[in-house]
Amino acid sequence: MAGGGIKGGMVHGQSDEYGIRTAADSVHTHDLHATMLHLLGLNHERLTFRHAGRDFRLTDVHGRVVREILS
Repeated sequence: MAGGGIKGGMVHGQSDEYGIRTAADSVHTHDLHATMLHLLGLNHERLTFRHAGRDFRLTDVHGRVVREILS
């Protein structure tokens, strides 16, 4: 995620000694989507799509903007 409002040259989070699991500051896929939509100027909580007669959010109900990586 270079450019577009992301701080350059930084690392966010920490993994265990084997690089398998997160140890600190984990980011879910919904958080990544929420952050990218925020950078595009879209409100991820209001962006919905209709499937099977029901409105769904791309970020489900869990997404949050990861403000620690924003410049």
